[in-house]
Amino acid sequence: MLLFNQRDEPRVEFACEMERLAALVADMERIHRGVPPEAMAGVDAPVLDRWVLAMRTVPCLAGLSTGHPELVGENRLIGTSALWLLSKDHAWARTLSRWYRLGRPAERSGLNA
Repeated sequence: MLLFNQRDEPRVEFACEMERLAALVADMERIHRGVPPEAMAGVDAPVLDRWVLAMRTVPCLAGLSTGHPELVGENRLIGTSALWLLSKDHAWARTLSRWYRLGRPAERSGLNA
């Protein structure tokens, strides 16, 4: 998750993450067009041996949603997809799926205000 403020210059971390995500999207577009992974990765791609599929936690939000396009209802308890951006004033959040306009925080939000 990256913090942002509309009045500040974007930080280096913001630009780096933006470039990383743009590269991922570009690779996804190439896969969609039929380009094989070996053509994109090249001969210097690292090898991952004895690998397993693993899971790790990522920041997300949970709260009462109203007006969600897929999880319909008023004040419906939801968990969001991975949280990528959070405004420093805690008014806006961008998850992998969409923007959220943030209302009141819960009494124990886990955020350092």
